[in-house]
Amino acid sequence: MEPPASPRRVTIVDVARHAQVSTTAVSKVLRNAYGASPAMQAKVRRAIDELGYRPLAAARGLRGRTYTIGVMLPDIRNPFFPEILDGITGCLDDTDYQVLLGPGCNGEKEEARVTEAMIDRGMDGLVLIAPVSPRAHLERVASAVPTVVVGRHGTSPVYDNVGDDDVAGAALVVRHLADLGHRRIAHIEHHETDPVRIAEMPNAQRADGYRRAMRDLGLEAEIDIVSTSYTQRGGYEGARQLLARPVRPTAVFAGADIVAMGVLEAVAEAGLSVPEDLSVAGYDNTTFAAFAPISLTSVDQAGHEIGRNATRLLLERIADRRKTSVQIRLSPTLVTRRTTAPPRG
Repeated sequence: MEPPASPRRVTIVDVARHAQVSTTAVSKVLRNAYGASPAMQAKVRRAIDELGYRPLAAARGLRGRTYTIGVMLPDIRNPFFPEILDGITGCLDDTDYQVLLGPGCNGEKEEARVTEAMIDRGMDGLVLIAPVSPRAHLERVASAVPTVVVGRHGTSPVYDNVGDDDVAGAALVVRHLADLGHRRIAHIEHHETDPVRIAEMPNAQRADGYRRAMRDLGLEAEIDIVSTSYTQRGGYEGARQLLARPVRPTAVFAGADIVAMGVLEAVAEAGLSVPEDLSVAGYDNTTFAAFAPISLTSVDQAGHEIGRNATRLLLERIADRRKTSVQIRLSPTLVTRRTTAPPRG
């Protein structure tokens, strides 16, 4: 028996016949072009819905746009990145744009594969979240397609940049803990060696903000940093190192909420409690930070707002590739919850 023939794809010609209009009229409606009356648009849109017509992205690309935006995520397990994504997709609700995601896997090689694939598929613009690639690569990408970089400091004439004031955010945590009476305040950072990334990545900025705040408060002798990774495992390993100190800290500033989750796990495993034995603060104010059984003190860097700003700048750059690049820095706030309290004694 012969396999059944695949159903034929609905074309623009089918839509025109169904709506009893010309293919030119259908094309105008699809492109939101001048000259299509409201009645014509309604007629064509109805025919599109009834026939289930979907324009080929490649064909739309030949006409100038594919109405797709690529978003590169460094780590799909980090619960902060969905906050940014919500801001991006919310800003696109009333547009024809669709978001397609690509994992960068926190590696230069993987990021290059993802960004090149997005360029090859004719995406109209890219949002790169916390990319680790060299600036030269980011500028090559931005020269090929409109690009906004999120969560990385530094400026460029060819791409826009949106992020948080990470130095100020770290200072908020340190001052809060110091005001509670803590002096032995430790920090778990994401290990970094590349000099450019040390200058531009948020993890390095937060570690720098921690050091500055400790010095400003007269606590330079108490500076204690463990370098692991911005993962739950990294937080767990970092906390185990800190808890093994001859004189352990009374408070830990985890560089991200996902890191703080690992700290909480290690503290519980050691038979200790938070905040009685150890105060813990995170960064990102992710959804689970507010979950009542966790109630994590955390820095809110307004992920939704970061996503909205990134999308607005990207749409502006798609419309005008020659516009002057823009850098936006949002001011973080501290949300205090039950994981931080005065030290015992």
